[in-house]
Amino acid sequence: MQKIYLYNTLSRKKEEFEPIKNKTVGFYACGPTVYNFAHIGNLRTYIFEDILKRVLIYNGYKVNHIENITDVGHLVSDADEGEDKMMKALKREGLEPTAESLLKLADTYTKAFQRDIALLNILPPSRWTKATDHIKEMIKLVKRIEKNGYTYQTSDGVYFDTARFANYGQMANLDKAELKAGARVEVNAEKKNPHDFALWIKAVGENKHHVMIWPSPWGVGFPGWHIECSAMSMEYLGEHFDIHCGGVDHIPVHHINEIAQNEGATGKQSVNYWLHGEFLNVDSGRMGKSEGNFITLQTLIDRHFNPVAYRYLTLQTHYRQKLTFSWDSLQAAQNALNNLYDEIKSWDKPQAVTGDWQEKFKSAVNDDLNMPKALALVWEIIKDQKLTGGQKKKLLFDFDQIFGLGLNQIKKDKIPAVINKLAEERQTARQNKDWAKADSLRQKIDRQGYLVEDAQDAFIIKKK
Repeated sequence: MQKIYLYNTLSRKKEEFEPIKNKTVGFYACGPTVYNFAHIGNLRTYIFEDILKRVLIYNGYKVNHIENITDVGHLVSDADEGEDKMMKALKREGLEPTAESLLKLADTYTKAFQRDIALLNILPPSRWTKATDHIKEMIKLVKRIEKNGYTYQTSDGVYFDTARFANYGQMANLDKAELKAGARVEVNAEKKNPHDFALWIKAVGENKHHVMIWPSPWGVGFPGWHIECSAMSMEYLGEHFDIHCGGVDHIPVHHINEIAQNEGATGKQSVNYWLHGEFLNVDSGRMGKSEGNFITLQTLIDRHFNPVAYRYLTLQTHYRQKLTFSWDSLQAAQNALNNLYDEIKSWDKPQAVTGDWQEKFKSAVNDDLNMPKALALVWEIIKDQKLTGGQKKKLLFDFDQIFGLGLNQIKKDKIPAVINKLAEERQTARQNKDWAKADSLRQKIDRQGYLVEDAQDAFIIKKK
């Protein structure tokens, strides 16, 4: 059995993956804050997480995958500043400031997100966990952190005292000087340290009119964003689990805060492997909602792109490298995907194959998800004249358990008899060197929505 190696953000090196339990992996992925549509930069992260999950399954593991839906508590700044994103979205869309409106809005964008991941062939999690369904667990966790001496109260909330947590900021490589100086804007004069973050936000001041509030030992209010992931991950995966994923933007705030909360409550390491996907850039820089340059999956569909072409595009760059998006690169990915589909349509039924292709493929994907190398193998197989079409199909169907390109759903085009007859007439005309007639027949085939391509002494018909 080949070993799996993953780059652990916590140690900044590739490590052999060793699960806590024999063949079951506890896997938590930070899900969306459902105040708007996901953009394709967000979706790149979910594709990377899907590849990781598929690699684990391919290697014989059962994956218990938990993913949250944040529908309260995520302020405009990830560092607990500004207005709740959900409340801001109510204003943006001209909705009444009520709990009912907020939950309806959250449901709308949750369904949109779930539709997007289905179109990208992303496997759904074992369980979706909504923040608003887990307030009791969050309060319980804050009380544990409080009991261990890591909290203090201000007029507007309960804060985690980062100065009391010895390893705070380790994963983000923040040193004590940076923590003391504070990279975040200190908007609350009552905070002891600039990096201290809210565990519970009281319904006072600018949050006085928040529509989603609950009673707590510290007053009526709502949870901080960071405590939500800690409470839900540990509720379903236990206090010590294998893998936690997200985008690189989560490292310097959200994930170091999660570590502080988890370990502040339990007194022990909570997650063994932290994995992060890099940004998707456009010409103007990082894609993001706050940057105002985000593109949704629906934008791609409206421009007649197959959503899976975007998935193919992301596979061409390692998840830990920045990927610059352009319409030209997406068109090239769609062309390559269409060529791959055409090859599969031309092959016979899958046939058994010998050789070391599968070992090469597994070696690539188990080496920190090296999808560019794995994808290169696909085109080597296609060009290998020693393999039959059926053998190629067998290999690619096997590999697609990880690629997720839906290759086993590609069917040969059903060519109408009349088109076949025209193509045969054209072939005869070509053999007789009657080029004018052959060209006329090709145009007639083209007008009926088909293409005919010449291949030595035969022809191939494709639907346009």
